[in-house]
Amino acid sequence: MIMGTKHIRAVGWLLYRLLSNRVYFLLGVMIVVVVIMSGISPYFFALDNMLGMTRFGAVLALVALGQTLIIVAGGGGIDLSVGSMVSLCSVVIGLASQAGLNIWVAALTGVLAGLVLGAVNGVNVVWIGIPPLIGTLGTLYTYGALALVLTGGVPISGFPDSFGFIGQGDIFGVPAQVVLLVLPAYLMLQFVASKTVFGRRIYLTGVNETAARFAGIPVKKVRFVLYTLSGVLAGLGAVVMTSWLLTARPDIGSGLELQSITVAVLGGTNIFGGEGTLHGTILAVLIVTMVASGLQLANINPIWQLAVLGFILLGAVALNQSIGRLTMRRRGAISE
Repeated sequence: MIMGTKHIRAVGWLLYRLLSNRVYFLLGVMIVVVVIMSGISPYFFALDNMLGMTRFGAVLALVALGQTLIIVAGGGGIDLSVGSMVSLCSVVIGLASQAGLNIWVAALTGVLAGLVLGAVNGVNVVWIGIPPLIGTLGTLYTYGALALVLTGGVPISGFPDSFGFIGQGDIFGVPAQVVLLVLPAYLMLQFVASKTVFGRRIYLTGVNETAARFAGIPVKKVRFVLYTLSGVLAGLGAVVMTSWLLTARPDIGSGLELQSITVAVLGGTNIFGGEGTLHGTILAVLIVTMVASGLQLANINPIWQLAVLGFILLGAVALNQSIGRLTMRRRGAISE
């Protein structure tokens, strides 16, 4: 009986270690997803499909990086407008191109538009004090409506073929958007988050806002910068999507807000702030992209694809809360 109890405790400890180390857990989930999806469709594990998944997940990765940092900074931080920002920035690129600007200047204009839109979110949430959920929900509708008004609901086309390289081209077999945008953005933000003073301020702000203020951390400035950064990343996402489709559509970013929140939480980001890693988010992007690709190959109805995404979000939140409670219990047991 004693040995049985010890075995149970040992298994429980190993399970706890697996779940608390989000990288190992996500790698395990990824293996399970690959096995299941390969069983559903024989085409899933094909090289072309795997590269196509990275292409599809590039935009999600960009907006999810910004979403992760906003949530980590606490204060109920969240950006529900990322999808609408991508749509509006895409429209700006299209209108700028139609106006005769060089396509790469037009693309830069779209990124700058994202910076402005993100800054507007920052002003509403940080300086005016509108709750993040309401503030960014309002701009979700506003930016989306502007995209529709500016285009009349009609997609903008006529982009030069050279612009398609970002979204459609390859570099040594790897999608150009991953090599030129996603990987540099991830490496830069990972360095900032883990190796710089500003990165430490993000986490300290999320852990305890009051203590951060007493420590001299400009909490409002930190959060304002993150909302602005989220806009810039949405602008980059708009460049990728517009280049991929060679079309600027007013609904091109639809659904990215739910997906970005899902992968951030699945990647280990605490929805209440203070915890989360960008490498966890990237792994979660790969998992969600794999699931979506596998379901599409299996001709599963898109409605069920959304249901699976919602299930992943709920499961990720429940997992994070369970790990948090277990951690508190273990700390309490050790202190006793």
